[in-house]
Amino acid sequence: MILVTGATGVVGGEVARTLASAGPVRLFCRDPARLPELGPGAEVAVGSYQDHGSLLRALAGVDRAFLVTRDPGGDSDARFLRAAEAAGVRHVVKLSAYAAGEDDADDLITRWQRDCEDLLRACGLEWTLLRPRAFMSNTLAWAGSIRSEGVVHALHPGAPTACVDPRDLAEVAVAALTSTGHAGRIHALTGPEAISAEGQTRQLSRVLGRPLVCRELTAEQAAARWSRRHPPHVVEALLRGAERQSRGRKAKVDPAFVRLTGRPARPYARWAADHREAFAPVPAVLSGAARV
Repeated sequence: MILVTGATGVVGGEVARTLASAGPVRLFCRDPARLPELGPGAEVAVGSYQDHGSLLRALAGVDRAFLVTRDPGGDSDARFLRAAEAAGVRHVVKLSAYAAGEDDADDLITRWQRDCEDLLRACGLEWTLLRPRAFMSNTLAWAGSIRSEGVVHALHPGAPTACVDPRDLAEVAVAALTSTGHAGRIHALTGPEAISAEGQTRQLSRVLGRPLVCRELTAEQAAARWSRRHPPHVVEALLRGAERQSRGRKAKVDPAFVRLTGRPARPYARWAADHREAFAPVPAVLSGAARV
């Protein structure tokens, strides 16, 4: 049995869909209503990292697990690993971050990821670390302003990053969970090119067949937007990460994906084409009697 955490998220959802299509998989989550449709191969274990009993129930009979945590500075990884050891789990594949392997990255999120990696490597279980660059799907945050204004708002819009398609990341995660040769390895994963917000805007414009404009945010404006969803310490970490990107520190294309899969990673143009509906205008709904 394989346990997948984070299945309501973009990467965990892809991992869960792939595994459920081939055999049984167990999903650990707080809110089953947010899970994607996965069919009869998937079973659900409801709980939280803060509830040790729910972790033990979810991990009963589990051999391998995919671990996703989202609480910078929190202890979810430590709690999960204690339960995994107690339950007899053999191998944990953890979603980390590319910056965890970069010496000049020292923001709160990166330090937390490094600490969590150290916990996994020291716990005695077999481990695999996935270190992706930013997800292409992060640009879904632009969907509202693209639909309403035809505008993308971005901090450092000309700064490139070698962002990765979550589907490619999920492919490597599934391989690490289902095949040999991944224990004790770190897979640093990027897309096939470094692309800026301006470049992504141009790609989306071509896909949608409409003009789009990319407008630069100041650091203060970006912080104000991020503050709607994140606490101050996370906003500060995001600003520091963006500053590194502005210096070209996130533009490196890593060959690991090609080496692991034998094929090129998907470019942003492919991701944009496959997700065009998310950015398309919402059809107007006629009110009242139908018009003829």
